[in-house]
Amino acid sequence: MTTTDPTAPGGDPPASFESRDPVTDAVIGSHRVHTAAEVNDAVGRARAAAEFWSALSFDGRSDRLTAWAGALTRRRKELAELILAETGKPRSDAQLEIVIAIEQLSWAAKNAGKVLRTRKVSSGLLGGNNAATVQYLPYGVVGVIGPWNYPVFTPMGSIACSLAAGNTVVYKPSEFAPGVGRFLVQTLSELVPEAPILQLVTGFGDTGTALCRAGVDKIAFTGSAVTARKVMHACADGLVPLVVEAGGKDPLLVDADADLAAATEAAVWGGLVNAGQTCVGVERIYVHQQVYDEFVDRVVALAGQLRAEPGGKIGPMTTPGGPVVVRRHVRDALAHGASAVVGGEISGVDRFVQPSVLVDVPEDALAVQEETFGPVLTIAAVPDMDEAVRLANASAYGLGASVFSRHRGKEIAGRLQTGMVSVNSVIAFTGIPALPFGGVKQSGFGRVHGADGLREFATTRAVARQRFAALLRVATFARTARVDRALATISTVRRGGRRASRAADRP
Repeated sequence: MTTTDPTAPGGDPPASFESRDPVTDAVIGSHRVHTAAEVNDAVGRARAAAEFWSALSFDGRSDRLTAWAGALTRRRKELAELILAETGKPRSDAQLEIVIAIEQLSWAAKNAGKVLRTRKVSSGLLGGNNAATVQYLPYGVVGVIGPWNYPVFTPMGSIACSLAAGNTVVYKPSEFAPGVGRFLVQTLSELVPEAPILQLVTGFGDTGTALCRAGVDKIAFTGSAVTARKVMHACADGLVPLVVEAGGKDPLLVDADADLAAATEAAVWGGLVNAGQTCVGVERIYVHQQVYDEFVDRVVALAGQLRAEPGGKIGPMTTPGGPVVVRRHVRDALAHGASAVVGGEISGVDRFVQPSVLVDVPEDALAVQEETFGPVLTIAAVPDMDEAVRLANASAYGLGASVFSRHRGKEIAGRLQTGMVSVNSVIAFTGIPALPFGGVKQSGFGRVHGADGLREFATTRAVARQRFAALLRVATFARTARVDRALATISTVRRGGRRASRAADRP
């Protein structure tokens, strides 16, 4: 399978494609390449379903989404096997992903009513005769375009928040994990037979483009920055709003007072889990020079024990292009003076890519500047945390980060230009459902998860309801000079300060 539509120039698109095991190339399943007309039909069905779904109370939606969480929990082994088959990731990692996704779904179902309920706000002086409220209303139909590296956890953030907020969803999974997407849609449809509140469309880039142009009310996209730009372009004509999570180049900062054993374990796991194919995984490490040598020795000892192999703790890279990018980044770093203290030899064809740990890597090397998305760590010594922060922030990306320091962790973390940060841990924010997930700079915009994620998939409406006639009638052409003077005096007294008030009193 390829990551783009395989249609030859001038040829007809295929009617279907196969999902395959990334290691054996064995066929796992066959899936439609949905046409633009079919995508339009799915959005039309979702539009009709939205009338039913949005009319339910928050409790009514919560009951159904909670039941879905229960069904996914009971069938998590089956789902984990499907994730393993399509992505190649270790079974235990697949199960961990599912458990975290279920927690996200459960939180959204439970908290949507509290977060999105109509709330009163102050009417202020001029609007004191009004009752002022803020309402959060569903958009209608949300299109979700998901990735392959975490095919349950990542799209679930957008799907759960969208559904809990009262929207219906049309989901386009990655062509590398369509079976997982089908599983999610089928399990929910069994529990909500009244209407197709979550629908599946499958295919390649053209299918995603069609979804953006099919009249959806919002798009949630996760993928590369390159593809994000294409999605934004497809949304532009219709002014379709979108939330984007576009990858990262996440740094880990290790101060001189850090717990090195904990920092080492976190760095190796954060950088190599899922064969390094984690958008918030560790890619760059900046270590205080006082503990640099010891830290590197510890990383070498730990990472040197790990092997990417069938049945191992590190699985294969899912896509054919993954090993190619890793090899290019490692070779570029070595050519510019870096040293490989672990690995360094990367095959361009083997999906089981062995870990590489690189030191003395120039900051302008590809392995530092571009998202590698593979099992590669770069480690650099810094004279102090000021320099570590400067280098961490020099990236075009700003998704997540980690800081290890016994005494200054919070302060250092507060200076990082990222959407998320963990202190004395890695990727901890993904396991906390109440925390928003998203980045800054080229890592994207908008949020999923938590209260911010729920509000991301709701429109905000302001309502002013007059309770009694205003004492000063200002919204009329009959406004008098007396009213103007009264307004000026009130404003000066309230906002102008004592000196301005005395000046206003002078003739």
